[in-house]
Amino acid sequence: MAALEPRDAVVADTEVTPEPAGPVERDGVLARPYRALSIGIVSVVLLIAFEATAVGTAMPVAARELDGVSLYAFAFSGYFTTSLSGMVLSGQWSDRRGPLGPVTCGIAAFAAGLLLSGTAGVMWLFILGRAVQGLGGGLVIVALYVVVGRAYPERLRPAIMAAFAASWVVPSIVGPLAAGAVTERLGWRWVFVGIPLLVVLPLALALPQIRRRASGAVGADGGSGAGASFDGRRIRLALGISLGAGLLQYAAQDLRWISLLPGVAGAALLVPAALGLLPRGTYRAARGLPSVVLLRGVAAGSFIAAESFVPLMLVTQRGLSPTMAGFSLAAGGGTWALGSWVQSRPRLEPYRERLMTLGMVLVAAAVATAPSVLIDAVPVWTVAVAWGFGCFGMGLVIASTSVLMLHLSAPEEAGTNSAALQISDGLSNVILLAAGGAAFAALGGGTVAHATTGAADAASHPAAFAAVFLPMALVALAGAWVTTRLRER
Repeated sequence: MAALEPRDAVVADTEVTPEPAGPVERDGVLARPYRALSIGIVSVVLLIAFEATAVGTAMPVAARELDGVSLYAFAFSGYFTTSLSGMVLSGQWSDRRGPLGPVTCGIAAFAAGLLLSGTAGVMWLFILGRAVQGLGGGLVIVALYVVVGRAYPERLRPAIMAAFAASWVVPSIVGPLAAGAVTERLGWRWVFVGIPLLVVLPLALALPQIRRRASGAVGADGGSGAGASFDGRRIRLALGISLGAGLLQYAAQDLRWISLLPGVAGAALLVPAALGLLPRGTYRAARGLPSVVLLRGVAAGSFIAAESFVPLMLVTQRGLSPTMAGFSLAAGGGTWALGSWVQSRPRLEPYRERLMTLGMVLVAAAVATAPSVLIDAVPVWTVAVAWGFGCFGMGLVIASTSVLMLHLSAPEEAGTNSAALQISDGLSNVILLAAGGAAFAALGGGTVAHATTGAADAASHPAAFAAVFLPMALVALAGAWVTTRLRER
């Protein structure tokens, strides 16, 4: 599989289920031994994908109606902030008790957060719902990685990661259209309160198979690790990283001198907690697993921070409806899945690092191209085309980081390392959204919502969006360099 070094030079593989013998060797993730599990966990990802695409479309309207455009970035970073604690808790829970518990509780919290946001009457309550939703999302995503590491042989892991990406295709097309139509005809609240109805199918399909094929704990010797206690230090660090990230986000949005106090306190909590939760050497791009974890954060953070502002930019600056603004990102689901499928091809395995370099270059180019639509002469569809290429690059990178992380993880470390990968992802999202949100607010972005009432007013704030996109393009370009550090010497 993803050979960074000869097999005898890497850590023990994450497999718990032995490699099947005979004809099954040639079968894939939909072969009889894996079919029900594959459909079940992909259905869980399908739910998360539909939520992300639908909610992103409704978010600009929700922020305006709740008079919270100046807090727009909080609606996204609130999700990522609490997900950090959920990820660490899920890693501990999955390694010691198995992934079934965090998947069940995570989906329940995810649905509860959607209901809370959908019924909110003020922006702070809406953000609180997003935070509850983030806790559930953090629990689920790490547990699913543990399921993949336990239930699938290494040769099938790129394929199941590609299936995860493919599950975004239909939601990326249907989600924005459905959410836009519901928002315009029934109101944005129905987008949030309607999605929890989709929880029943993933639960019915996934939980029995997870219980059968991936439940229980795994010890360092490959036996049962049941009874091992939770690492209290890591739980405390998780709380510290979430609280620190929240304080930094608050300081970034409240541009007053007094905000330096929560900003400094947030950094004092976040920095040591991040250093304790991520692999040693992550911050300096040490070769091997640390760089894999760092690359995940750089890629996800730069892309998501930029993507969060695309619908708002198109609605307020170019006068698109929420439906059309969301649909401009729809093609990205298909190209993301295509990128994930490309990285799963066995013949391309020797070129994985080069594919990831290409992916980061495409991401940087897409993010840098997006603000060109602030110029009226540039066609609006430019964003859709650029985002399609950027999502292809993300498909190459995100799936590959997951494959490499599992390849470098021992069975008893799969949950912890999966959590580290997702923490890098979520923490980068929080930090870069905070930075982008601060730049957006400082240049008058909080008043952009009223620009739709007058063309002259709309044209006066393009710098607020450019200040978000262009720095994120530079961060993505730095990720291209990190891809040269994935192979251990």
